[in-house]
Amino acid sequence: MKSMRLGLVGLAVVLGLSACATTQSPTGRGQTLLFSATQMQQMGDASFEEMKKQQKVSSDKKLTQYVNCVANRVTAVLPDQTQRWDVVLFDSEQVNAFALPGGHIGVYSGLLKVANGPDQLATVLGHEVAHVLAQHGNEQVSRGQLTGVGMQIADAALGASGVSNRDLYMSALGLDAQVGVILPFGRAQESEADVMGLELMARAGFDPAQSVTLWQNMSKVGGSQGPELLSTHPSNSNRIAQLQQLQGQMQPLYASAKTQVKNQCVAPK
Repeated sequence: MKSMRLGLVGLAVVLGLSACATTQSPTGRGQTLLFSATQMQQMGDASFEEMKKQQKVSSDKKLTQYVNCVANRVTAVLPDQTQRWDVVLFDSEQVNAFALPGGHIGVYSGLLKVANGPDQLATVLGHEVAHVLAQHGNEQVSRGQLTGVGMQIADAALGASGVSNRDLYMSALGLDAQVGVILPFGRAQESEADVMGLELMARAGFDPAQSVTLWQNMSKVGGSQGPELLSTHPSNSNRIAQLQQLQGQMQPLYASAKTQVKNQCVAPK
C-alpha cells in the first residue's frame, strides 16, 4: 500500500511538471520542456567535451577556416548574440554535423564531400542550429525523464544538481555516448529544423534554393538508406517538396541579405 502511494505521488509530480512545462515550439508545435537553459548548457558542454575526446579533430586549417566562416555567418543572424559558438571540424568520413546547447557545432569532414559549396553546407548548419534554437534537446531529454520509472524522474525534472545520467542526456541531445555517433531527432523535429534552418541560411546570405540540391545529393549517398544524416528524417520527396514550397518566402530574405554580406566563404579546392 505504501509503495502504491509513493507511485501515485511520483506520477502526480510528473504529470504536474508536464502540465506546467508545456509550451509551444517556434513553429507552434506543442513541447514539454522540464529543464532550464543552464541545465541544458551543462549537458551540451559535457557532451561536446566527450565528443572531442572520442573523435579526431581535423588538422586541415583551410577546411577548418571554411567551416568556421559558414558557421559564423549562420550564427550571426541568431536572435541571441550574447552566445558564443565553438565550431570543431572532426576528421571522419561520416556525412553528418550537429549542434548542442551551450553554443557548440561539430562538423564531420565527410559532409564536405556531399555538401558542395558554402550554400549547401549552410543548409546543414542552419538545420542543426535550428534544433538548438527550437530546444529539441530539452524536449527529448524531458520526454526521456517522463517515460522513466519511479521518483528518480521527479528528482531529475525538479533540477537535481549535476549531470548524472550521461548516456540519457547525450542520446537526448542527438549523440551516442558509447561510440560518438550522431543520433537523429524525431521526424516532427526534423521538419521543424528544416523550416527554421532554411530561414537562418537565407538571412545569413546563403541561397535557400541550394537546400533542395543538398538533399538531392544526400539521397544519392550511402545506397538506399542514405547517409547517417537522413536516418528517420522526413522522406526525401516530402522534405524536398516542403523546401520547394518555402522558396517563395525565403528568396526575398536571401536577396536582401546577400547584398550585405562582407565575409564570403570559399570552399578550398
